[in-house]
Amino acid sequence: MKRNNIFIIPAAICSLLLLILTACEQENVQKLEQRNWQLVWSDDFNGSAGLLPDAAKWKFDIGVGPNNDGWGNAELQYYTNRTSNVALDGNGNLVITAKKETYAGSAFTSARINTSGKFEQAYGRIEARIKTPWGPGIWPALWMLGSDVKSVGWPECGEIDIMELRGQKPNIINGTVHGPGYSGGASITKSFAFENDRFDVDFHLFAVEWGVDYVDFFVDNTLYQRITPEKLKGEWVFDHPFFIILNVAVGGNYLGFPTSQTPFPQSMYIDYVKVYQEAGE
Repeated sequence: MKRNNIFIIPAAICSLLLLILTACEQENVQKLEQRNWQLVWSDDFNGSAGLLPDAAKWKFDIGVGPNNDGWGNAELQYYTNRTSNVALDGNGNLVITAKKETYAGSAFTSARINTSGKFEQAYGRIEARIKTPWGPGIWPALWMLGSDVKSVGWPECGEIDIMELRGQKPNIINGTVHGPGYSGGASITKSFAFENDRFDVDFHLFAVEWGVDYVDFFVDNTLYQRITPEKLKGEWVFDHPFFIILNVAVGGNYLGFPTSQTPFPQSMYIDYVKVYQEAGE
């Protein structure tokens, strides 16, 4: 039907199209769930309360960034390897805690750990069960960087943000990719939002399933975004090993700075991190 050069689709056809699209999406998710994943690396964070994360699996980023620039984002925290900022809780969780305190010239402390040089992989399923912190200016994240970051730089190395949250909006997380031609404010991103829940209230499962020509983003096994080469405004750089990063930042260009309404300390609880590879790869 056409009216004043505008095509109007009857409601019945709209309903049919919606059913078809929903069925296609469900079929797609079903196919993803049928992949034969095999566990190749994990950390369940079991151990006595007060221990640092396993040094055979994780290393620390320390300070305010290699260029004293707040890790490139004007962040305010000083990352430490102190157990007051990052430690096992004795209940099977790793806890990363952002604190408001003066330390080494910074007004806040927190922690950032990564698997660079210890575990790196191309493709597979990467997942973590996490309960986030919250509050204006609090920025928890589970993400990955290309292992060639020191040789080619960022964003040429590629970045996959499995989960990041603006603390002032604790019911919304974002899944994002950065690369040459689509980094920073031009990144490719999508939000997943709860209507009647928040990510700081309980644990949720965040994951990506990554193949040669796609990166799929999940919350609690619900697929909410697929990135493919044709969706990018630049080169596809997700074709080599990446390493995993966990951190809680304070302030920065992504979300703004803490306010008087921001409660401290704020902690991110990580139940586990697991990496799978499809059988036969």
